[in-house]
Amino acid sequence: MTPGRFGDARRRRIGLLGGSFNPAHEGHRHVARRAMQALRLDEIWLMVSPGNPLKPVQGMAPLPERLASARRIADGRRIIATDIEARLGTRYTADTLAALRRRFRRARFAFVIGADNMVQLPRWKQWRAIARTVALGVLPRPGWTRRALAGRAAHVLAHHRRVPGGVLTESFAPHAAWCLVPAREHAASATAIRRAQAERSTGERRGP
Repeated sequence: MTPGRFGDARRRRIGLLGGSFNPAHEGHRHVARRAMQALRLDEIWLMVSPGNPLKPVQGMAPLPERLASARRIADGRRIIATDIEARLGTRYTADTLAALRRRFRRARFAFVIGADNMVQLPRWKQWRAIARTVALGVLPRPGWTRRALAGRAAHVLAHHRRVPGGVLTESFAPHAAWCLVPAREHAASATAIRRAQAERSTGERRGP
């Protein structure tokens, strides 16, 4: 069921996996499945961003194209691709999370990020408020996992680290928990996929 912008009153444990999905790939599906199992989620939303403030516009496919690629790796039941940020009119994660909490009052959210984003988290708007109010599930990424665990965000949030199955159990804790999700590092990369597509396109134009 695709989430509507006006929300609903169902009681669920929902993972939010945001990103450009430019394009979506098997690594995203791997992350979604592992996060759902480890965090004991009812469903996970692939939130296709209308535009990441930290990423260049050049080379970014149109939103409908990226959403379509996310839907191809989703199942529409527990892994759900959505453009809800565009429909809410939010661009920054802090604003999106606040809007979702207002509209889905009985849902419990966990924000799922890669280790690369854990490293970059201190650059995000209101990052401490994000970490304080929503559980974080951090997925290993090649070349980033050790940096994430030794980085500023992990240091600041060290006292709030929990085992994966426990990040959503402390309903009234003064600070949300975070965890490193046990998963193998998946090598799939949207950048590599785009590069390969460009090389194939160039080869086709040149001909034999």
